[in-house]
Amino acid sequence: MKLFLDDERSAPEGWVRVTTAPNAIGVLHSEMVTHLSLDHDLGDGDAGNGYDVVLWIEEQVMGLGRLDVLPVSMKVHSANPPARARMEAGIERIEMAASEMLMRGGK
Repeated sequence: MKLFLDDERSAPEGWVRVTTAPNAIGVLHSEMVTHLSLDHDLGDGDAGNGYDVVLWIEEQVMGLGRLDVLPVSMKVHSANPPARARMEAGIERIEMAASEMLMRGGK
């Protein structure tokens, strides 16, 4: 599944759109997500933001050693420059940790 997190933009053809961080995390927890595209700013209230999703993946991979929730491809499509940089740095940390785990024989 290709997962697209955004509260305003439509998902590209072939992608499943979710509009809140909790929904994205729920899908990542229960489905095999191969591609993930994240917006940061998701409105007010309980919607969270795209960085919440990055932090959740980071905890799963780096904290719990889970690689099964890690999409093959993660990208940020947010127009918020500081948030975009923070999210991309988080994705880079996750990818480096996952690579090290795989080299050590992780699952």
